[in-house]
Amino acid sequence: MARLADYFVVVGYDLDKRVEGEGQGRILQRFPEKDWEDSPFPQGIELFCQPSGWQLASERQPASFFVAVLTDINSERHYCACFTFWEGLDNLQKAEASEVDDADEDLAVVQSAKFFAPKSLVLVSRLDHTEVYRNCLGLIYTVHVDGLSTPLETVIGNLLTCVIPIAGGSQRTITLGAGDRQVIQTPINDSLPVSGSSVAQLFRQLGIVNVLYLFCAALTEHKILFLSSSYQRLTDACRGLLAIMFPLKYSFTYVPILPGKLLEVLSTPTPFIIGVNSFFRSETQELLDVIIADLDGGTVTIPECVHISLLPEPLLQQTQTAISMVLDPELEVADHAFPPQSTQSASLKIQDKEIRAIFLWLFARLFQGYRWCLHIIRIHPEPVIRFHKAAFLGQRALSEDDFLMKVLDGMAFAGFVSERGPPYRATDLFDDLVANEVERIRQEEGCPHKVMNHVKELAEQLFKNENPYPAVAMHKVQRPTENSQNTSQGQTPFPVLDEVAVQLFIDHAAAKLKTAPPVVKAELKGMVPSGPPLGDIVDRNGNVMANSARRLEVVRNCITYIFDNKMLEAKKLMPAVLRALKGRAARVCLTQELNQHVLQNRAVLDDQQFDYIVRMMNCTLQDCSHMDEHGIAAALLPLVTAFCRKLGAGITQFAYSCVQEHMVWTNMQFWEAMFYSDVQNHIRALYLETDDSPQQNNSERPDGSGREISALELASEQNRLWPTLSKELQAERVQKEESTVFSQAIHYANRMSYLLLPLDTSKNRLLRSTGLGDVESVSNSYVTNSIAGSMAESYDTESGFEDAESSDVANSVVRFINRFVDKVCNESGVTNDHLKALHTMIPDIVQMHIETLDAVHRESKRLPPIQKPKLLRPTLLPGEELVMEGMRVHLIPDGREEATGLMGGPPLLPAEGAIFLTTYRLIFKGTPTDPLVGEQVVTRSFPIASLTKEKRISVSLSMDQFVQEGLQLRSCTFQLMKIAFDEEVASDLAEVFRKHVHKLRYPQHVQGTFAFTVGQSGKMVVEHKTKDKNQSLKTLSKNLVKTAKRTIGRQNVSRKKYTPPTWENRSSFQSELDEDEISVSEEVDQGALTLSSTIRSSDRQTMSNVVERACCRDYQRLGLGTLSNSLTRSKNEPFRISTVNRMYTVCRSYPGLLIVPQSIPDSTIQRICRCYRQNRFPVVCWRNSRTKAVLLRSAGLHAKGVVGFFKSPNAPAAVPSQADSTSLEQEKYLQAIISSMPSYSESSGRNTLSSFTSTHMSTSDSSDKLRQPKIGALMKQVMGSKEDVPGTFSRGALGQRAKGLPPSQPKVSGKARNSPRGKWGSIRVSGRLSAYNPDVGTRLAGKESPQPNGGPSEAVFLRQQKAYLYIIGDKAQLKGGKQDAFQQWEVVPIEVCDVRQVKNSFKKLMKACVPSSAPPEPSMSFLRCLEDSEWMVLLHKVLQVSVLVVELLVAGSSVMVSLEDGWDVTTQVVSLVQLLSDPYYRTFDGFRLLVEKEWLSFGHRFSHRGAQTLGSQSSGFTPVFLQFLDCVHQIHLQFPMEFEFSQYYLKFLAYHYVSNRFRTFLLDSDYERIELGVLYEEKGERKSPQVCKSVWDYIDRLNKKTPVFFNYMFSPEDEEVLRPYTFISNLKVWDFYMEETLSEGPSYDWELRGRQERVAEETAEKPETSGPKSQRRVVWPCYDNLSKTVPDAITKLLQDLQSLEAELGQTSDKWKETWDKLKNTQRPETKLESKPSFSSSLLMSSNIGHQRRSQGVYLQESGVGSSINLALDCEASATSTPVAGRPSTSTLYSQFQSTESENRSFEGILYKKGALLKPWKPRWFVLDKTKHQLRYYESRQDKECKGVIDLAEVESVTAGTPAMGAPKNIDEKAFFDLKTTKRVYNFCAQDSLNAQLWMDSVQSCLSDA
Repeated sequence: MARLADYFVVVGYDLDKRVEGEGQGRILQRFPEKDWEDSPFPQGIELFCQPSGWQLASERQPASFFVAVLTDINSERHYCACFTFWEGLDNLQKAEASEVDDADEDLAVVQSAKFFAPKSLVLVSRLDHTEVYRNCLGLIYTVHVDGLSTPLETVIGNLLTCVIPIAGGSQRTITLGAGDRQVIQTPINDSLPVSGSSVAQLFRQLGIVNVLYLFCAALTEHKILFLSSSYQRLTDACRGLLAIMFPLKYSFTYVPILPGKLLEVLSTPTPFIIGVNSFFRSETQELLDVIIADLDGGTVTIPECVHISLLPEPLLQQTQTAISMVLDPELEVADHAFPPQSTQSASLKIQDKEIRAIFLWLFARLFQGYRWCLHIIRIHPEPVIRFHKAAFLGQRALSEDDFLMKVLDGMAFAGFVSERGPPYRATDLFDDLVANEVERIRQEEGCPHKVMNHVKELAEQLFKNENPYPAVAMHKVQRPTENSQNTSQGQTPFPVLDEVAVQLFIDHAAAKLKTAPPVVKAELKGMVPSGPPLGDIVDRNGNVMANSARRLEVVRNCITYIFDNKMLEAKKLMPAVLRALKGRAARVCLTQELNQHVLQNRAVLDDQQFDYIVRMMNCTLQDCSHMDEHGIAAALLPLVTAFCRKLGAGITQFAYSCVQEHMVWTNMQFWEAMFYSDVQNHIRALYLETDDSPQQNNSERPDGSGREISALELASEQNRLWPTLSKELQAERVQKEESTVFSQAIHYANRMSYLLLPLDTSKNRLLRSTGLGDVESVSNSYVTNSIAGSMAESYDTESGFEDAESSDVANSVVRFINRFVDKVCNESGVTNDHLKALHTMIPDIVQMHIETLDAVHRESKRLPPIQKPKLLRPTLLPGEELVMEGMRVHLIPDGREEATGLMGGPPLLPAEGAIFLTTYRLIFKGTPTDPLVGEQVVTRSFPIASLTKEKRISVSLSMDQFVQEGLQLRSCTFQLMKIAFDEEVASDLAEVFRKHVHKLRYPQHVQGTFAFTVGQSGKMVVEHKTKDKNQSLKTLSKNLVKTAKRTIGRQNVSRKKYTPPTWENRSSFQSELDEDEISVSEEVDQGALTLSSTIRSSDRQTMSNVVERACCRDYQRLGLGTLSNSLTRSKNEPFRISTVNRMYTVCRSYPGLLIVPQSIPDSTIQRICRCYRQNRFPVVCWRNSRTKAVLLRSAGLHAKGVVGFFKSPNAPAAVPSQADSTSLEQEKYLQAIISSMPSYSESSGRNTLSSFTSTHMSTSDSSDKLRQPKIGALMKQVMGSKEDVPGTFSRGALGQRAKGLPPSQPKVSGKARNSPRGKWGSIRVSGRLSAYNPDVGTRLAGKESPQPNGGPSEAVFLRQQKAYLYIIGDKAQLKGGKQDAFQQWEVVPIEVCDVRQVKNSFKKLMKACVPSSAPPEPSMSFLRCLEDSEWMVLLHKVLQVSVLVVELLVAGSSVMVSLEDGWDVTTQVVSLVQLLSDPYYRTFDGFRLLVEKEWLSFGHRFSHRGAQTLGSQSSGFTPVFLQFLDCVHQIHLQFPMEFEFSQYYLKFLAYHYVSNRFRTFLLDSDYERIELGVLYEEKGERKSPQVCKSVWDYIDRLNKKTPVFFNYMFSPEDEEVLRPYTFISNLKVWDFYMEETLSEGPSYDWELRGRQERVAEETAEKPETSGPKSQRRVVWPCYDNLSKTVPDAITKLLQDLQSLEAELGQTSDKWKETWDKLKNTQRPETKLESKPSFSSSLLMSSNIGHQRRSQGVYLQESGVGSSINLALDCEASATSTPVAGRPSTSTLYSQFQSTESENRSFEGILYKKGALLKPWKPRWFVLDKTKHQLRYYESRQDKECKGVIDLAEVESVTAGTPAMGAPKNIDEKAFFDLKTTKRVYNFCAQDSLNAQLWMDSVQSCLSDA
């Protein structure tokens, strides 16, 4: 029974304490006056009566009612029902007057106004009967207002003495003595919450998903704030939220109505559920971590920093569905054609119960089986119960689930365990559901309707609980009459009540209670059912591994072998076992099997057995999480103390000393759970012994089900009997239990010291790696006894260890064990004496254990070491030297699966071997640990210069008990090494290794890189000893720099000896450099002198060097002017080679010679260059031979330049001239370029408007017209959507027009305006034309572009036309620029991928292609990661822009690429454009030239982007060049027949451009290369022939030896312009990123291959005598070099040919000659077969009908050298001889005919230029009129024709010019060229006369034909 109301309080407005309109309330009266003993009077009621503050009102407000909830210090809830009404104030004037001093005029206002003050009647109770309180307080108010005859004291006295039952479902009728009557229904079961309709209301207000969010947030302990303008709704919402959390109880701050005064409570750090009036909404805005639910607006706002873990699927989905079926039953049938007549949703009260039933059902599913994870650790005097969280999560297979983890760790669940844990208590609906309905819930969960039926049943029970009787209409409560509520006049204030009268009532009632007999209500206690054990539930969703039975068999067999001492068998099975142990079933099986081999807690093994068992244990533990949710570690714990080996006299080593390195042992929760489960078993045993009950054998269950009695059942039985036992028996049982727990605690202190103290206590391994000292216990116990805590500390201090030698390991272990003991002993009620004893014991235990360990450690060191494989030495390049000897390491598998055997095939990794650091590479070489592939050699290596990231990792190897230090090294050659150092490697050695790696990776200066140090001694930096040497060095360097600048020259001898000054002197060296620069630049600015006048005689040779540079050779080939031209200034050439930059003063990063328009003097260039970033002004780099359009490159403009160039210049008036002049000069420069184009200069009067348009109409030939729309489409793609484009120009232009200014009126100074630019200038100035074109794309696409103010002249002018010059610029820079009036040039804005994007994309690409570990979730597959990296998007952008530029050039417009600084994207685009447009660049020579010209000479910053030195380390690695090579690879894939080089060539460059093996790709510009003297040395002295300094020379040499770089499908079409598809779907991932060859490492260092083969052959020859050997061999994709083991057909045939010739003792030809011979013999055949389109290279497989560009034919590119000797037996080779050697019929035919002399119409010796890279050779040529061909032979006597030129294909014969390598001292006129449809032949006769004869005879042949 309980009081209906504890206190009645009257609270009024406190007039004395008003502060500026802020009133306060005060308690006027309270009854009873003195506190009840069982419930003290709550403080602060006056705040809660008016939560928004006490204020006066100018008119009377309606009475209001709400219930606030207060929580007292014992966390009891008090319900305060507040009834508030308003009373008029009379004495206000006095109060006001005293406040108002000087404001007299206010008084008048105040007096006339009438004010009303609030007054509250408050009931305080511990019961929650809202309606009853509403009625009671209403009644009191009615009695007062209507002046009823009943005295108020009586009513209140009756109210305070009313007593009602708390639960039990009875009805009580109460009356307060004012003619009223009320019925109170109490709920049947007290434990179920009473919700009325608040839950349904909450869902109505917020919606399903929002409430589920709040529900999950409340359970996972987030802060929740409700807002509403209604107080009662706040209370209801909070009540609803608590109701759906049942059976969990909310245990944090709970304030449904928070007064405004206390708002600072909201910033508390603890979780809460609080309601606040919307009035205070603004003050809740700055709460960062509070979830705000607005009940009135129906929104839930979750801050960004808050992450709510949601229910696990499928529960979330099912719950949502079920709730929507309750709240919106029509949803299901909304689509039915014949919906049922009425689907009336149930009343709110019913809906409320149904929703609660759904949540009950949800909790039953979440917590099913929880009772099987309870540990009962004490039964008497009170049950103490703990929950084993890890086991529960493991068995439910939810150990990863965030939500459940947080719930189980939460306070609410801890309360749930302590409340529902005890096995003997009253049960309720939830207990029943979770135990008995599991089966039903499981069967129904898939079917929503069955679930709904179940829910309805539960809802009925919940409803019945709240409303046990049908509703009764016996209520009768007076309400105030209408008029009394409305009358404002004459209402008396609420009277002061007579305390004595009320107190009398209370005393009277109390006396009555004393005499009344006590009400005894039997509480029904019973055993709580546990439900089915968890194991049965899980098997459905537990992840059972495939064919696990086979795996278990393997584990069992292996263990049997070990114990039967069949070690060889065991060794074979071991890898399979270690793999199987990844699965949970196998691990459980292992623990069970091992258990069977333990006798009396001991099993002694020999060394090898011990080793294997330990390995298996380690492997098992390795995959356990630190929680040990599957109980594997728990099962192993008794075993690690059982298995042991004898080390010597009386010294035994146990397995635990070898399995310590696992996280699980340092996890306090694991130990607690283990301890509790052991204690439970012992206590169960204790009671099974005592109850020798005569029923039946006592371990069986009483119901005869034959299953063992669980500990909980036993406990429940004991609890039932407890009251019947005598005091002595009770005490005895308590004492027995306590000593059981105590003995277990001692046992565990020992166990923990076993597993926590490392074998070598001097090495603090374990604690260092886990931070053991700080692991806090976070178990479910939430009461920690503070007394015990403080005791523990004092013991620690007392026992203060005297033994100084016990290391810090001992201390931390003791602390850890002490903490554990304190915790478990407090929870399990161990007495203080025992606890003290434990604390003194622990240090001794630890100390003792350390002593035994020392002996064991000593002995274990004496064991013979396990045989480790011997370290293999790597082969080194010539000049490469070891920096560090090999260190023994394990190479660990990373995220690539091929080598680990997961994809099939043997596991090559992990491998054991050594890592070597050389001056050039990092090399791992070793053998796989798996014995099945133990004889293979695994090599992984990468150049040290390509290292991009190095981080420390710690690795635990399955075969080893220690966590090892390791390194993860990632390289940008797409290689990753995860290595773990063997324990024999000292950790300081590993540190030295890291330092060396770092030093080699980032040398101080480029000269420290391998390309420079190669062949020198291994010392990295030469230290200078003497001081004076340094002095001389400084002066030397100073002079050197000067001479370098003056001569750009070949270095004098002294220069070669130049060593960089030591790094201490570097700074002074630098400063001198700087001084020098200044002086140089001053010298040069004297004016642009012509080349010959400035060059002194001594430097002429230097100039010739410059001329030989790639650029010049190429400019001559393109006809862009030769040097002689530029000296004599022949005016007819549009371009000249300018030497303005010969000193690198105009632009540091440009080459010395540049192509500029003829008409631009050097002085102009020096001014123009300032407008561009890095001074990189526009220069010509290529010209289209057909349209004569040119391609220019430059950097983007400076911001100033953009304004000055594209906008109408509006510089401030003070300095107009200078800014404008550069801008005009820039325009002049562009104009000069445009004028150079034939299409432009053809239009005769190019300055008149009409002719300008007309030429356009006439010159654009038909092909251009066709192409126009295509370019337009391309343009749109490149520039983004149509809408983007105008935005880039329009702002400026439209703005100006709006202001009424002529749009392009330049404010030019007088001089400039009259500048002689003809009409062109004047039209511009008149500003009549719109300078603004809204959309480049539309014009290009051939649409008319709309004119804003369309006058006729403009319409004519804007007819469809293409600009002469397109400027590709960066969108970001060109904002607000404007077009040129005549549209002679036009800006195409594109979005550029900046360097940062490339860098980040590359990082992600590396992680995708070479992941460091297997992906955490399966969704992050390779393709997904590849997509995330956006690498393909970047390639697509670059290719797209390049194709656009190609199209524009083909269409006859010039293009200027002007992006970023002009050295990254610009270079990529410009190079790709040339590659696509000009077939020459697709040959070996051409590609080399392209790279040398565009990348090296034009200053792509290789060193900076490759982070090659210490200085550029911070900028990181940015693979701009790699991106370009990838683009070339994409084009190569689409046009495999257009390239002379193979894909391997591209990979080779990609590898070596970061490897630093060659000097080619070092340094950032020609200027820097000259300064270091690298530029021209390549042709000079070759002191060490074996060291190639240039990658090109290396490729040339290699190409002579082997066809590895050659593309057999090369058969180009003349003048072919390639237009690749650029969509991402057309791009492929480059296999360079993915492939690896573990057998030999990367295949790009060829010297290594040759050596490896030789070694392999020597070893292979010996054992072959043994027996017949198969010709077949297994090829593994990640191990073998595929192109070598499976070469393509042509390479194979060339190899066979070579080996045959070698066998026959003939000298074999070079492969290229053989190939050319074959091609030439094929040519006549083509004619016979009359398929002229056949491409000769494919006739090698002449049965293939070949379409141009077909992807169908794809000979695999080769990475194989001809030096490879495939061991074929003689017979095999013999059969292939005829194939390779048989001359074809056509050859015989031509041979036969060629000897007949009558066909030789003219013959003689001519020099012919050979194929690529070959010299000119003299050949005997025969002109044959009858066969209409020109044949040639090696010599006059030669019978076999070497080649045939068909005259039908000859287009022209012209006089030629001497080219490179031509025979010396021959007249220039002796050269002539023969142009066929396929290629141009260059010939050279003995003299000019002879040449003329030849030309005439060929010409006559042609005309005759």
